[in-house]
Amino acid sequence: MKTISLGKSSLVSTRLAYGCWRLAGSKDATNITPDKEAIGRAAVLAAYEAGYTLFDLADIYADGAAERIFGEALREAPAMREHILICTKGGIRKAGVPDASAPFRYDFSAAHLTAACEQSLERLGIETIDLYLLHRPDYLCDPAEVAAVFSRLKQAGKVREFGVSNFTPSQFSLLQKACPMPLLVNQVEIGLHRLEPFNDGTLDQCLAKGVIPQAWSPLGGGRLVSNFVDMKDPHHARKQKLLDTLDAIARDHGATRTMIALAWLLKHPANIMPIVGSITPERIQESAQADAVELTREEWYRLYEAANGQRLP
Repeated sequence: MKTISLGKSSLVSTRLAYGCWRLAGSKDATNITPDKEAIGRAAVLAAYEAGYTLFDLADIYADGAAERIFGEALREAPAMREHILICTKGGIRKAGVPDASAPFRYDFSAAHLTAACEQSLERLGIETIDLYLLHRPDYLCDPAEVAAVFSRLKQAGKVREFGVSNFTPSQFSLLQKACPMPLLVNQVEIGLHRLEPFNDGTLDQCLAKGVIPQAWSPLGGGRLVSNFVDMKDPHHARKQKLLDTLDAIARDHGATRTMIALAWLLKHPANIMPIVGSITPERIQESAQADAVELTREEWYRLYEAANGQRLP
């Protein structure tokens, strides 16, 4: 795969990242079995062998089990650590912690972010996280407090670089103004199923500031590669048109629907980085091949029009 630099840093990554949120085989840590863990470890190794060099995690994924499973995969193939970037996220707190009345919430307090980072390092079995992201905006965020935590983590050698996830352009600008280090990425949901970042200023800001937009769920949780369209859905005709257009362009390129949907993101000049989340080795390899597909401007806009459900004004 081709590579890009991550913002204003020395970090270099492949154009596509591998997302580890499915590694545990379940969102519920109580449903994780040894067989599911083995499949997760095999998926990590398959992604590495397919050429992915950035691996995306979060402490919330299966209550930390995804990070633990990834750490176990690293111990199985220790040489891998020298060739990859590890990205993980923190800042989400589940309901019932620390007491039963606590709601599900976001927490960018110095105490929580420091503890969350330490716990991620322990589960991953590493000394330094390459890229640490704030998972979802905390409405009580004090930018100066976050900037101070980032500085301490960097000075301690626990994190190399920082970014955010699911931030609006104004939230990104507010935090960046307080931080002495550049925020390298903004991880948001982008794809043919979600066009908002093309129009709400997110991608404009990334392009202007040299920030990498990482696209989570770039295939809409599999909706863009599934042949099922719910006929009771009031938007079923538009969704079927999009799938038909994907298939037509895929045939022209001798590619698959998955490859075309990912190549559509890769064409944008902001250097969108799709995060591939399959745990099936064949799908992992298939997705990596999207980097070799070059869509024309006309094909890109045919897909945008089909996804949007109407022609441009």
